Amino acid sequence: MHPLVRRAAVVIATGAFLLSGGAVYGSAQAQEAQAQPAQAQETPSANGPAVQAATLREAAAAQGRFVGTAIADGKLSNTTYTNIARTEFDSVTAENVMKWDTLEPSRNSFNYAPGDRLVNFAQANDQQIYGHTLVWHSQLPSWVTNGGFNATELNSVMTNHITNVVTHYRDSIEYWDVVNEVFNEDGTLRGSVFQNTIGQGYIANAFRAARAADPDAKLCINDYNVEGTNAKSNGLYNLVSSLLNQGVPIDCVGLQSHFILDQIPSTLQANMQRFANLGLEVNITELDIRMTLPADSAKLSRQATQYASVVGTCLAVANCGGITVWGFGDVDSWIPGVFDGQGAACLYDNNYAPKPAYNAMLTAFGGEPGGEDPGDPGEPPVTGCVANYQVTSRWNAGSVVNVSVTTAQAVTGWAVTFNLPSGESVTNSWNTALSQSGAAVTARNASYNGSVGAGGSFSFGFQTNSGAVYSAPVLTLNGTVCTAS
Repeated sequence: MHPLVRRAAVVIATGAFLLSGGAVYGSAQAQEAQAQPAQAQETPSANGPAVQAATLREAAAAQGRFVGTAIADGKLSNTTYTNIARTEFDSVTAENVMKWDTLEPSRNSFNYAPGDRLVNFAQANDQQIYGHTLVWHSQLPSWVTNGGFNATELNSVMTNHITNVVTHYRDSIEYWDVVNEVFNEDGTLRGSVFQNTIGQGYIANAFRAARAADPDAKLCINDYNVEGTNAKSNGLYNLVSSLLNQGVPIDCVGLQSHFILDQIPSTLQANMQRFANLGLEVNITELDIRMTLPADSAKLSRQATQYASVVGTCLAVANCGGITVWGFGDVDSWIPGVFDGQGAACLYDNNYAPKPAYNAMLTAFGGEPGGEDPGDPGEPPVTGCVANYQVTSRWNAGSVVNVSVTTAQAVTGWAVTFNLPSGESVTNSWNTALSQSGAAVTARNASYNGSVGAGGSFSFGFQTNSGAVYSAPVLTLNGTVCTAS
């Protein structure tokens, strides 16, 4: 068993940059069917008191959960992409390189090189691997779909594929999506070359073949539009119950969770719990929350709240093993290419700067953007604010930015958060104690300007190391998204 992969989620540390203040520190299945969410653990610092987790992976680990992302093979040479992937996530899912058409493009000719790259990346960064997917109606090579096999022959082809792939990755992969998207919307089984040729028994056969090849991997069934209680999830529940009654080795259910803004099903937790009550692990496997473009501060704020609610639901169901997002950057998202006029579904924007959804998800796991001292209760939320973000001068190697904020209610302390473009760093600041961790910036009041009356304003400024041109970011005041002026 590989020591880097088959283990509990781990905690890593990441540095953070601070101006005008003290240091900022960066950084399984449950036994009961239902429990209250765990309390966030604190990460000890060698330089002072304990601090809350500053990355998703360390915050999720403190709750006994994993947090993962789908990984695109073509992005593994992009250092900005890989730095986020390794720092923020402790689980990775193969976006495409472990699907049949890549792994076995011609019969008995296996291409493991792309999948091996993912395994090497994960092992180098102490990440578990979620294998996706062994049997699926899509992304099949033509020799499978058009091979003209009878039931016995196709079952042998399927079993051979599973046995070879799972054996190759034995002891490296924690989870396998053994079968993927086997249902129609009405809860009946989807027609596919496997269903139409072998019959429903192919599902049980696939799980048995996977267990024989790797007795230790967790074996899952995965589907979409099964997150709430509906005809499709009822079909899934009935199938899984039947498989368990037959003694078929199935360990987990994956709910893909490709959500639409403001349309997360109200029965998500109850649905997850009924699968958990069967003794199964239940995972959120492909989370994104898309919206009608263009995105604006109101939509991004609601999206943030809804990402946090999914985390809260996972924490409320003891058998929820964790959450995987289907890619973390809007620039890489599959959504715009499939849903016309839709997008902005991910935790990071097109420049890999974290969005409000990232901070909300981190906070929901019990972490704190910037990793501030948990003994500090922070500033109270406000009911409304208007912010003006203005680049007052710009040159090749720098820029000067002035920020002014008007608050609708009186505050006795303020913290303004926003994201800079990837690679842009603050080099100086005034009228604020400003910290930066990656692209995320937090500007807190100085000792002399923290009290602001209702309808009053405050301002601060900073200098950066880049003259890049970019759109004004979304600003929050004490956790509330401000309207841009």
